[in-house]
Amino acid sequence: MIPLVSTLTEAEQQTWLACLSEQMPEVSFGLFSELNQVQKSSCEFAIVANPDPNELADLPNLKWVQSLWAGVERMVAGLTEADFKIVRLVDPYLADTMSEAVLAWTLFLHRDMPYYAQQQAQATWQPKSMVRASDRRVGVLGLGELGKASALRLLQNGFSVSGWSRQPKQMSGVTCLHGEQGLQQLLETSDILICLLPLTAATQSLLNEQTLSLLPVGASLINFARGAILDDLALKSKLDQGHLSHAVLDVFQEEPLVSDNDYWGRHNVTVLPHISAPTHMLSACQVVAKNFKYYRETGQIPAAVDMARGY
Repeated sequence: MIPLVSTLTEAEQQTWLACLSEQMPEVSFGLFSELNQVQKSSCEFAIVANPDPNELADLPNLKWVQSLWAGVERMVAGLTEADFKIVRLVDPYLADTMSEAVLAWTLFLHRDMPYYAQQQAQATWQPKSMVRASDRRVGVLGLGELGKASALRLLQNGFSVSGWSRQPKQMSGVTCLHGEQGLQQLLETSDILICLLPLTAATQSLLNEQTLSLLPVGASLINFARGAILDDLALKSKLDQGHLSHAVLDVFQEEPLVSDNDYWGRHNVTVLPHISAPTHMLSACQVVAKNFKYYRETGQIPAAVDMARGY
């Protein structure tokens, strides 16, 4: 039996098990709580979603786990001593969904929607001069699967696109930057900055007072990555100063965002409830099935998380 090790609700877990069973009818699935001691000892593979580390520790011969989420920073932080591999969800559908959200909210900022919303509230009729997409510089922080798909979608819609990654990368039509100097260059030349970085020790509070100050006056920010990458006090300060014009925030250090957080009432902040790229259950289960089939046929674990890097 392959266990689902998760802190999801009972109803959520049963829905996932049903979908997994449809994609892999030859395999028996169950909840961790249903395993006997013999099954726990023989388990080499588990499917996980926000798992309890103590339950994973009770699977002594575990070789690898397949996460149902793309983000695995909490797992990595809680499993520093684990001797099994963690495979995160790499789903082309998820990348397409994220690129759709990136384009939608980039257009929202590019066409000055926050400005016109304020005008409507004030019953004011005052058009702004339009900026061509080719003259709007968009910077993408992170060129992993989500970042690459988003950069290409922006490029296809006529924007001037730059991207930054930890290691050098190449993308046709996209100015690819890396390293500390590359980060500075990206920030200094981004009218709209989009954060799609994984949360690691290196990216914690990467967008802070110093780095946000490098953005051009009037620039705007989209954070679809993780809340802890952004220093909230620094962002609010830059918005208050008018250095930044608007921020679209889909992720926060604590979720749900508490009702007394002043992000809710700011005209220059758009609050989203972590909806930029939700996991699609059927697509995710198909990826899991493909990865497990690869493991059964080759004996090789699919590309796993680098625990040192955190992703």
